[in-house]
Amino acid sequence: MAAAADRKVVVVTRRTRLDDLLARFHTREQARFYVEHLGADFSDYEQEDATYRAARAGVAAVLEGRYRHQFVDRQYLPNFLFGDDDVVVALGQDGLVANTMKYLDGHPLVGLNPDPARWDGVLLPFHARDFATLLPGVLEEKRQERAVTMVHASLSDGQELHAVNDLFIGPRSHTSLRYELEADGGREVQSSSGLIISTGLGSTGWLRSVVTGSTAVAGMLGGVPGNNDMRVIPWDARELVYVVREPFPSRTTQVALVCGVLRGEDRLKVRSLTPENGVIFSDGVEADYLQFNAGTVAEVGVAARRGRLVV
Repeated sequence: MAAAADRKVVVVTRRTRLDDLLARFHTREQARFYVEHLGADFSDYEQEDATYRAARAGVAAVLEGRYRHQFVDRQYLPNFLFGDDDVVVALGQDGLVANTMKYLDGHPLVGLNPDPARWDGVLLPFHARDFATLLPGVLEEKRQERAVTMVHASLSDGQELHAVNDLFIGPRSHTSLRYELEADGGREVQSSSGLIISTGLGSTGWLRSVVTGSTAVAGMLGGVPGNNDMRVIPWDARELVYVVREPFPSRTTQVALVCGVLRGEDRLKVRSLTPENGVIFSDGVEADYLQFNAGTVAEVGVAARRGRLVV
């Protein structure tokens, strides 16, 4: 490993809501008109933007003239090449931490909360103002870290994708995907609105919403009484949970393998039987997807590499 003074700090940033509005409407006045026409408070957009820019400037001030560093917007992460000894900082919401971590391979990741009054920050244990005192310990590998299990999907065409929260395999729009599923020693053809494969970190998000809805419907229709209590899965557990959304039983499709657990070397295999519009994306980022059309086989399991979240 390189000496602490020689390591580069890569700061991952994100666009604010105001940035997105300006990209769409070109001027602040037009953006204001659009927001206020909808009955929303434009000053909230401005305050969020100002707070974020101040936090970014504070981080830059710590780095300038003292440390090798680079700022990169999250939209460029899929093609960004991290150095082996880089220390990575995510300045943004929890989602930015997850979106960043899935592109890392053994790099320590620091989550900085730029706006504690606005964001709870489950994955943001530090405020941006803590950066100056925090960074030296991170560079010297003296800070505690929390291991995070990730999902890995490999396709038969050689492509691959990692996820920190969850992986989605399904149709591009709200239709059905037909595929062959192999898991838990069984195999069957299914038709559903897709599969979610969740980590321990992601189990309180999308997976919980699926469980909540399913149990409520079952209870209302006289099935299993609704119970939203879920087993807590540690972030570092070498364990994944898969769930099939809205599986449809028919003469040619089955519904026996609608949920399960993948541990250690267990693998879930999915072969697409749909000619077009099949996709695989991770952590809710639909823009960064892999095509999953007829004949493509996806193999999903616990990733070999783990996230390293500085705490």
